[in-house]
Amino acid sequence: MQVEFIDVDGVKLRVGVRRGRGRPMLLFNGIGANLDMTLPLVNALDDVEVIVFDVPGAGDSPALNVPHRFRWLAKLSAKLLDRLGYDMPLNIAGVSWGGALAQQFALDFPDRTNRLVLAATSTGMLALPARSNVLKRLTNARRFQKNENLAQLAPTLYGGLMRRRPELLERNGHFSPDPSTRGYFNQLIAGLGWTSVHRLHRLRCPTLIMGGDDDPVMPLVNIRLLYWLIPKSYLHIVRGGGHLFLLVRANESAAVIKRFINERRYDGTDGQDYYSAQNLPPDGTLKPLSATRALPGAEPL
Repeated sequence: MQVEFIDVDGVKLRVGVRRGRGRPMLLFNGIGANLDMTLPLVNALDDVEVIVFDVPGAGDSPALNVPHRFRWLAKLSAKLLDRLGYDMPLNIAGVSWGGALAQQFALDFPDRTNRLVLAATSTGMLALPARSNVLKRLTNARRFQKNENLAQLAPTLYGGLMRRRPELLERNGHFSPDPSTRGYFNQLIAGLGWTSVHRLHRLRCPTLIMGGDDDPVMPLVNIRLLYWLIPKSYLHIVRGGGHLFLLVRANESAAVIKRFINERRYDGTDGQDYYSAQNLPPDGTLKPLSATRALPGAEPL
């Protein structure tokens, strides 16, 4: 993954791009998470081109002095894509907090959204909340710090495989770097009172909805609600999956995502239509022009 800092309308963002073949995917991360955490999933996606960035205040992107809402962050993401030269519709993916931002992006920029992947997320304010002890830890930025008791924290907060192997969090770079307190607070403010319930019926892009049946943060009823409200939606439940199944069960999750984004549809959203628009063979044997571009000053991750 090539990583660099890009200035977008005065906002400094740490951006990672893993070049590949076919239609690129923009990935929105969870609250407080940095792009390094996505590496297990990005690597498991094989040759899919992926764009991911640290939201202001998370990872190495400096925090903003004033909090902004999801609508502003969606516009910032669109401007970032313009800076990177992505002018065609992309596949959009989001996990947890990033899933809400992905919904906002797809609703505000339908012409830039090809297919949508929502993992371990909800409709926002009208969702069924997690238990109080889980919410208390979830809204605390200290959960990313090493001095927290990982053995006690991971099973309660994340569920799934974390109940047996909490050390997987540290192995996958979960703690480096920590989000700033201001940045974490700004991300919480971004989703305060936000809901997509009244707008999801407008989504016309094919949407994959993924959830774990052992997720303390996002009860499964929220995943099913998304499935009921989004017209062209497909539901995949990860058996025994916790809140971080995209991270700790990356190969399994990536296989489902790749099957979804590559399946043949006759609505202009599949890979063959993308290659045709790029004047490439239907099987995509030649790399798109975007795969040959290099980010100036970028460093490999």
